[in-house]
Amino acid sequence: MQKFDFDVAVIGGGSGGYAAARTAAGAGLKTVVIEGGREVGGLCILRGCMPTKALLYAAEVKHLAEHAATWGVRAGKVSFNFAKVMARKNLMIKDFAGFRSQQLNAGKFKFIRANAKFLDPHTLELQPATGNRPSKITAGHFVIATGSRVAPSPLPQLDEVGFITSDDAVTLKRLPKSLIILGGGAIACEFAQFFQRLGVPVALIQRSEQLLKEFDAEAGAEVAKVFRRVGMRVFTGTKLVDIQRRGKLKSVSFEQSGNLLSVAAEEILFALGRVPNTAALGLANAGVKLKNGRVMTNAKMQTSAPHIFAAGDVCGPHEIVHLAIQQGETAVHNLLKPKVPRQMDYRLLISVVFTEPQVATVGLTEKAATARGIKYLAASYPFDDHGKSLIMEAKDGFVKLLANPQTGEILGGACVGPAGGELIHEIVAAMAKRMTVRELAAMPHYHPTLAEIWTYPAEELAGQIQARR
Repeated sequence: MQKFDFDVAVIGGGSGGYAAARTAAGAGLKTVVIEGGREVGGLCILRGCMPTKALLYAAEVKHLAEHAATWGVRAGKVSFNFAKVMARKNLMIKDFAGFRSQQLNAGKFKFIRANAKFLDPHTLELQPATGNRPSKITAGHFVIATGSRVAPSPLPQLDEVGFITSDDAVTLKRLPKSLIILGGGAIACEFAQFFQRLGVPVALIQRSEQLLKEFDAEAGAEVAKVFRRVGMRVFTGTKLVDIQRRGKLKSVSFEQSGNLLSVAAEEILFALGRVPNTAALGLANAGVKLKNGRVMTNAKMQTSAPHIFAAGDVCGPHEIVHLAIQQGETAVHNLLKPKVPRQMDYRLLISVVFTEPQVATVGLTEKAATARGIKYLAASYPFDDHGKSLIMEAKDGFVKLLANPQTGEILGGACVGPAGGELIHEIVAAMAKRMTVRELAAMPHYHPTLAEIWTYPAEELAGQIQARR
């Protein structure tokens, strides 16, 4: 048998890569992690989940203080120090990244700072960031977990005029005086509300007919309603035509409903998504197939090269941290025990957008169920008719449940409203145990709480199913 330097080589030290390496080393495999980024920690820690949520929470605290009079509280003039907002975020990220660095350097596996490229199916060329001469290593198995990068801009004019990305936005030294955001997904919507709440006039330009196009239409409509209510300009169903510099401003021209419109601002935030980080890996040399730049895997996280696996944003199909971790663990399980394979199951897919109102789903949306030809019953209940949310003055949004018309099993849930990212986990737990809407409706809920709102659509659906029998 051929002898390799390592049993497993993991390319990428983010959430998926670390999970794979930890699992492999814990099983006694000789493991190496290769990380080529300027910083250690991965997208979630450095530029994604953690910094953005830290900034959003700061903006929410300011927003609540400004509206304290709603509850008879005198807050006075509310101001903020942007440098201190960013400094607190930086301190938190330094702590998170430092802990990940400790994990990677704890000695459970070898950790190498270098860019990796496949020379053949079992050999990597490592180019250190320091500029030293490249070296080579071999491994019996590989896990590709190199994450994603900001997608290229759709117009050459945008490159000429200049723009910032979500990566840049979390490291700004000062707030722009005005901002155009290109995109209408989670990243675009979260940053739109953050900047708007800090006093930056925002224009949001979305190509699709609705914001948050992956969700049901009423979810995107609810967020758009709230954005417009506070003065944000929101344009949906658009096609970019041109981008120019006009004096100190940047102008974006676009078509909407047959009309040519334009908006101008000091800065443009490009938030039209991310693409897998695969370009420099030499994957063709290893026999790994790509589709639109994404590493193709089966449910076992195995690529077209049987000894090479992948995890996280580099392969998808969902760019979510807890799934990247699960994929990394699944990949190593399957390279260890190919005769008793484990497969990824996205039945409990969770999505959360941390706007206010928050948007969260688990399982099937109506859009997904319809596309897949799955029969369902659905029922909703609004927050503007719910005790605890009325107390909180959190009247925007609703909850929704989808159920099997015959058995009553819960197929999906959606929450657009206060603490939606927290509330959705009640339905995650219910679906994990394959509960029915009748069982959920019968489960005790304390009053007044936000969580008891789930009982209303559950009771409605249980009644509908009973009447059908």
